[in-house]
Amino acid sequence: MSEIEVSTDGGIRTIQLNRPKARNALSSDMQAGLVAALAAADQDPTVRVVVLTGTDPAFCAGNDFTDLGQFADRYANQFRTDPGRALRAMRTPVICAVNGACVSGGLEIALSASFIVASDRARFADTHARLDVIATWGLSALLPRAVGVRLAREMSITGRFLDATEALARGLVNHVVPHEDLLPFTARLAASVADTSAVRDVLALYARGEDLPLSGALSHETATAFSRPLSPTAFAARGRDIVKDPT
Repeated sequence: MSEIEVSTDGGIRTIQLNRPKARNALSSDMQAGLVAALAAADQDPTVRVVVLTGTDPAFCAGNDFTDLGQFADRYANQFRTDPGRALRAMRTPVICAVNGACVSGGLEIALSASFIVASDRARFADTHARLDVIATWGLSALLPRAVGVRLAREMSITGRFLDATEALARGLVNHVVPHEDLLPFTARLAASVADTSAVRDVLALYARGEDLPLSGALSHETATAFSRPLSPTAFAARGRDIVKDPT
């Protein structure tokens, strides 16, 4: 079986890290395969939502430190096979379904997704400093934005794990569900994403707004809104449909 499993059901593309004996640690080949799978999903007009998950027992243990070849030209590899960068560039929403340990590079991947659903078995940690390296896929920028800078500092210099309950309380994840319900719940959440072109523009607004002061983000929203075509008839029809079925 492939180390990157891809399947599609009703517009939902599932990408599964499938190297369970290595706790889904990412070899250089897996990194390239994941980036390619994400790019293919983002370019496929039939894909509305991507679900990214791992094969039990772990979500992802980060980089495969036994694959020494990936470090031979690490600066070039950073641009060729950076899953965090690929995820942040996507316009298609990506829900990360974290089924177990989510460590270092795995945590960077989860942080780069649109949002996160966690199994009650999920655990989160940054162990870069314990390996005497620092993050290269965005963790130092993304983790403090998710949990606050004080907790981010603690996680990064101690390597301590957050369990699913604390991750939810700290704002790292959106939902925690029983392990056996992780994929069904995430599929239902994915199916609830609006099937409109506005979804991609909304995600782009959030991504751009993170780099702007409040006044700039507000101006960018206004400019984006008025640059999009609007059909009053279609708007009214959708409004009537939502009133009939507000779910």
